[in-house]
Amino acid sequence: HHPDVILMDMNMPGIGGLEATRKILRIRPDVRIIVLTIHSENPFPTKVMQAGAAGYLTKGAAPDEMIHAIHLVHSGQRYISPEIAQQMALSQFASADENPFKSLSERELQIMMMITKGQKVTDISEQLNLSPKTVNSYRYRLFSKLDINGDVELTHLAIRYGMLDADTL
Repeated sequence: HHPDVILMDMNMPGIGGLEATRKILRIRPDVRIIVLTIHSENPFPTKVMQAGAAGYLTKGAAPDEMIHAIHLVHSGQRYISPEIAQQMALSQFASADENPFKSLSERELQIMMMITKGQKVTDISEQLNLSPKTVNSYRYRLFSKLDINGDVELTHLAIRYGMLDADTL
């Protein structure tokens, strides 16, 4: 028997929630996926829903909200936490250049989040099954796209745009 609904953490070690969502849906298109994450700021919710997730909840969601989301998603509907839905709607009116992270690929976002949490290139390369050279290529591409010069600036930028909570550092 296969699951009807999967409640999945976006920040799984290794593959990552976006890639996992795509792979699961390629194999089992009938499965409904709800992503659970600490990220409430765009572009995360938008990218997850575009990848095919049926629901998006933050880890701060009350148990009642989680149960409600699971029931809705199981019945074929989609669910996004109200505060996230509002942010997603409002971000449609913001200029595209307002959040520089919107231009990043899924893998670049994943590596950016790992770097800003203080993970070393060697640790990132092991977790993602990439060579350290490849991880460094992503780092330098991030620096170029975001017009910054290093990991500290990357972390400051991530905090400024709400991609990272300064309290969790």
